[in-house]
Amino acid sequence: EVQLVESGGGSVQSGGSLRLSCTASGFTFDDFEVGWFRQAPGSECELVSMLSSDGSSDYSNSAKGRFTISRDNAKNMLYLQMNSLKPSDTAVYYCAAERPPLRKYDDVFCGGPGYWGQGTQVTVSS
Repeated sequence: EVQLVESGGGSVQSGGSLRLSCTASGFTFDDFEVGWFRQAPGSECELVSMLSSDGSSDYSNSAKGRFTISRDNAKNMLYLQMNSLKPSDTAVYYCAAERPPLRKYDDVFCGGPGYWGQGTQVTVSS
């Protein structure tokens, strides 16, 4: 059974840090492009960061300089280190994996043709 399970979300004050983890199972993780998306209430689904199988990464403007994406193929794990968190980072965060390219269906909700987790809530208070 294919699964992506996020963990590490929670509540933190502005300026704090969180590390999200995503555990993958049921597929050959190494071959997939992976990423983190997020969706706040009433907002569109936003790509936060993605990481290709060759190691190249990309970040949204809001994540650059504060977030770091990484993967451990040996452990089938994906991570998102989030520093200097802001209230605007409050959202449900989803990990996703797909054979390149990583895609989402649209901006309305976080989902796509690849594998997606159920999401983990991140709440940043001021």
